[in-house]
Amino acid sequence: MLMRSLMFVFLSGVVALQMSSSFESWQSKLENEPAASEMASVKNAALSPGTSVLKADAAGHYRGLFKLNGKPVEGMVDTGASAVAINESTARRLGYSAASLDFRYSVNTANGRSEAAIIKLRRVEVGSIKVEDVEALVLRDDALSDTLIGMSFLSRLSSYKAERRSLTMAR
Repeated sequence: MLMRSLMFVFLSGVVALQMSSSFESWQSKLENEPAASEMASVKNAALSPGTSVLKADAAGHYRGLFKLNGKPVEGMVDTGASAVAINESTARRLGYSAASLDFRYSVNTANGRSEAAIIKLRRVEVGSIKVEDVEALVLRDDALSDTLIGMSFLSRLSSYKAERRSLTMAR
């Protein structure tokens, strides 16, 4: 048991060092790239129907305005999230009553273990992309502050690709 603990600590240190090196390389690359405002922007009119592009923010995250069940919600694309994840307040705004949310599922998040309810969103939209019947997790407000657009949405697309600080999604 002690040996396993020591191995875990050693491997954690190696991973942390590798991540630090990767972050420094990524940060250096960002400093040498032109700012998003300097890059030619992709015009939605030039995109084919069923295609949408999100630009990376200063931290490299792909954020945008999504429509969940027809209501606008700011969200961040998260390929590490198995499902779309929203907090309880957002769920209520989308029409899910507190009584209809059954927080019986235990989930592991970046912030630790939490309880979640599973719902089905009638529709998730971004730009001209529309996906129906998307599974989502609802977490308590103190467990999730941001809406995450995870793999239950992304896996329903024909493709998505991050390139030159732009995320292009196609249905």
